Order: sequence, then structure tokens, then C-alpha cells
Amino acid sequence: MNGRQVLTFSEARELANQYGTPLMVLSKKVLDAQVAIFRKYLPQVQIYYAMKSNPSEAIIKHLAEKDVNFDVASAGEMRQLKGYGLAGDRMIYANPVKTPAGLAAAKECNVSTMTFDSEFEIEKMVQSQPGARVLLRVQISNPDALVDLNSKFGTTPEKAPEIWRKAHEAGLDMAGLCFHVGSQSTSTTGYHNALMVCRDLFDQAKEDGLDFHILDIGVGFPIRNKEFVPDIPAFLTDIQEGLTEFFPDTEIWAEPGRFLCGEAGTIIASVIGVTERRGKPFYTIDEGIYGSFTAKYFDHWDFEPRIEKEGEKVVSCLAGPSCDSIDILADDYPLPALEYGDLLIFDYAGSYTYASATTFNGFEVLKVVMID
Repeated sequence: MNGRQVLTFSEARELANQYGTPLMVLSKKVLDAQVAIFRKYLPQVQIYYAMKSNPSEAIIKHLAEKDVNFDVASAGEMRQLKGYGLAGDRMIYANPVKTPAGLAAAKECNVSTMTFDSEFEIEKMVQSQPGARVLLRVQISNPDALVDLNSKFGTTPEKAPEIWRKAHEAGLDMAGLCFHVGSQSTSTTGYHNALMVCRDLFDQAKEDGLDFHILDIGVGFPIRNKEFVPDIPAFLTDIQEGLTEFFPDTEIWAEPGRFLCGEAGTIIASVIGVTERRGKPFYTIDEGIYGSFTAKYFDHWDFEPRIEKEGEKVVSCLAGPSCDSIDILADDYPLPALEYGDLLIFDYAGSYTYASATTFNGFEVLKVVMID
């Protein structure tokens, strides 16, 4: 791999011959680079990798070796990590609404740090994990995020004191706050707004006699796509300046997912069908909307293939392999003439692809291999 670890077609052919397609190729070098840049520009921040972005065994075990901790949301994620030998103190149960199965797994796996955003959760946590360390999630507005999560999660700043008082009275270790500016944020404005809100809430908690000492700044750190190439050093430096100003002596956590794995993953697919429909070339490949490209709908992510072949490009349709007509990646890709067996490479496809792939129509989830 070269440059920004872009997979060459020679490498792709070798991997496809060895493992078949569709195939996700993960780069250790890119993962390591993303961890290193995060730690360089946010030295105050402890990393809790958001497993939901890509829970493949290869990524989890590699990040664990790099002393990365984990944001978990379910019984399945906790037990997966326990199966890899990770202790519960390396996990935060960061789903504000917990299932009975999730709480049982937290107890089984000794996960005693949790987030919540309503009074309703307090009694559930007390019954399962008396004295658990908890962070109250605060709702933050951020129109610059690709995916808004605050319409579903978080309490309003106005209601937060009432909730943390009840959690404290119930015997929970009310340790601090958390927020989530949304996924793939294109500016740091949401972070700065959140930091100001949380600074005010920390001060209010002190007046209540509580020692808030942890702030979880969530995720949202962006990666490149065809429309946006972030200046990551400037982006992270700007956030660090806010942390230095508002929370110089506070323990800071973050839950990057896409930022760590998104650019580290490349998908290789093959052409399995060639015809013409509606007056344009129509190509079927062996990975589709019900597979790793679920992110087209669930994650609002556009995938653009690299093609090795030269020649005049014609507006074409690219479809997945299932027997459902919704399985169309795009109806307007400019592509050269393709043939059976030609490879297509999709860069920056490591997040919310493999993680949400289905086995609809009996197709298997694509293989995953880690290189370099």
C-alpha cells in the first residue's frame, strides 16, 4: 500500500485471488496512524473505541494491544470483548437505555461505568450495579453533523441537575457528564458549544456538593470522503484548546469509531453481471445494499469505486447481488466498459459497513483480512 495507504490494484488482485470477493481489507498502519494522531493532538483524552463502527475481531484485538478502551452498547459487545480477555474496567456501557440482557452482561463482565439520560434508568442501574459510576448524557445541537443523534438521546441542560441529584441520592457514583455532537461533524462548533454547556453544568454540580471529574466528549471526529477532506490537526487542536480553557484538570474521554476505522478499511468487489437496462450499462457486483453498503442508507454515506480500466466513461448503473430491486448502489456512476471478473475498490469503507451487513437472501457477510 502507498500514500495514504491506498490499496493498489495489484495488491487487490493478489488478495482477491487468495481470499475471494467481496473482501474487506483492513490496514494496521492506518489504524495505528489514526490512534497516533488522535493522541498527539488530544493528549488529555482517553480513547474508548465505539465498537458499533466496526466490531471485527482483527480491529478489536489490534486496538486492545494499543491500550485503547471500548465503548459498548449491548450484551453482545461486552461478551465479545470478554471472550477476547478484556476486563470490564476497559469498557463503558454507553447506551443510555439499557436492556435487561445488557445489564446482566454488564454485571457478568464487571462493567461498572455507564451512561444514562433519564430518571427512568436510575432504578435499573441501581438494581443491577449498586454504586455504579455513571455519566449523564446531555443533549447538544450540532447542524454540522452528517448524522444527528441528539434527537434520540440526551437530557436537556435545564433538566440535568434534577436527574443527577436523583442518581446521587439513589447511591450511584455520579462522576460526570457526556455528550455526542453527532457523526462525521464537519466543524468544531458543536464541540465548543457542548464544552461551554458542560462547564456550566459542572459548576452547578459543585454547588450541589458533587465532584464531577469525568467528561466524555463522545465522537463525531470526521474522516475524508468525496465531498470533504478535513484538516485533522487543526480540527483536533481546536478541540484541545477548548478542553484546556474549560476543563484543564478534568479526566476526558472520547469514543471515536469512524475516525479510527473508517479510512483503515477498503472493500474489494467483483463484477458478476453485465447487461444493458434503461438505455445504460448495468453492472452487478458481488456486494450490495444488503451487505456492507447498508451504510448508503443507514449512515448516509456515498461509495465511489476506483476502476483500473481506462476508456470512455459512460453513465452506468451499479447493482448488488440480491434479488431485491432496491439493491442499487447508484444509477449514475460514470464507468468505463466493465467485464465479468473486473475488480472495483471502495476506499474509506471501514466504518458502518461490515458492522451492519446482513445475510439477506442467504448471502454471507464479506470476509475481513488485516494486512501490513
